[in-house]
Amino acid sequence: MSFLGSGSSKSSEDIKTSLLQQVQQEAAMTNARALIGKINENCFDACIPAPGSSLSSKENSCLSSCMEKYINMWNVTSRTYMRRMAEESKKMGGDATSLADMGPGL
Repeated sequence: MSFLGSGSSKSSEDIKTSLLQQVQQEAAMTNARALIGKINENCFDACIPAPGSSLSSKENSCLSSCMEKYINMWNVTSRTYMRRMAEESKKMGGDATSLADMGPGL
């Protein structure tokens, strides 16, 4: 009840900031899981045509290159998305700095 009551030791701004941070962390975890899933799905299929007991140097190199490309693309996409969200928030009079500071997630 202290969360909603007037006797709360936290201000509504503190609560808002705390909730925003929680949402940002959960979104980052969801994004990381999605990225790992896409990397596993696409890079594994592209780089390892016939799985064996170990990876060849060619397969290992292919996986590293593929993962690096996916992560770089993910980061560019995330930064672009966050910048656009910050711009939209600014247009609507929101706190654009908290959105812009979220970063790419990985």
